[in-house]
Amino acid sequence: MQAASDDPARFTGVRVLGVDEHVWHHQDRRRRGPRELTGIVDLTRGEDHPTARLLDLVPGRSGTVHENWLEERGEDFPSGIQIATLDPFQGYKNAIDDQLQDTTSVLDAFHIVKLAGDAPGEVRRRVQQDTLGHRGRKGDPLYQIRLLLRASRDRLTKRQQERLREAFTADEAHISVKAAYRCAQQVREVFHQDTPTQGQRPAARLIQRLPTCPIPEIARLGRTLRKWKDAFLAYFDTDGASNAPHGSHQRNHRAGQTHRQRLPQPHQLPTPNAPHRRRPRRLHPHSTLKSL
Repeated sequence: MQAASDDPARFTGVRVLGVDEHVWHHQDRRRRGPRELTGIVDLTRGEDHPTARLLDLVPGRSGTVHENWLEERGEDFPSGIQIATLDPFQGYKNAIDDQLQDTTSVLDAFHIVKLAGDAPGEVRRRVQQDTLGHRGRKGDPLYQIRLLLRASRDRLTKRQQERLREAFTADEAHISVKAAYRCAQQVREVFHQDTPTQGQRPAARLIQRLPTCPIPEIARLGRTLRKWKDAFLAYFDTDGASNAPHGSHQRNHRAGQTHRQRLPQPHQLPTPNAPHRRRPRRLHPHSTLKSL
């Protein structure tokens, strides 16, 4: 691992560069070091690059971190980068614009779908509070479909589709959740068209239509897509450049973590069997003792 990290040849031939944040741990920084890292991955495909390659993990999550890393690569490295994929973080975008002026920035499809998938859940929680005055509880119609709202509708079973319909029609106020769910599904579907052109057209329509939606959460999603319009639509011009292989590095890291077996706490220990005590026999109040 250290030998690969010290080898400068790994930066040769990189044409598609991916950048994304990575949360290394959730503990005290004083004990485990930096919590957030910036991951840089080579997403170039070819005979020399059959799979994505992790290039570096840099402590910190900011545009300055990414910009400094690009500056350290020298002049030859930026000139070879044609496409740069990133999550919707303005700091990374500023670093790419400053150091990779001739590079096409592409907003990662995974993060777009995640933003869209979060919107119905936010609407559900707001409507839940407005109609019932409390957080979701077992038995509440909207709470029962909280996981279904994040799933792709083409993968739902008939029973799951029926559960959605029942929840949407349980109260008139639930129409907002239904509309938010449909908008999120439309965003998801632009990435599942047969050709990039077929996906680019509905994506452009969503950028125009969603910011004017009367549902605040969907309007905010639309403004985000409009702000990142060029990077969003560039996905369809670059044959679907995405950080998806980058995410696999993060999943592999988490999957490789081993969890130390902990000793059971006192309340988790089995209760020892108490010695059997024979209950004293009570005499009936009307019974009489026989005299010896």
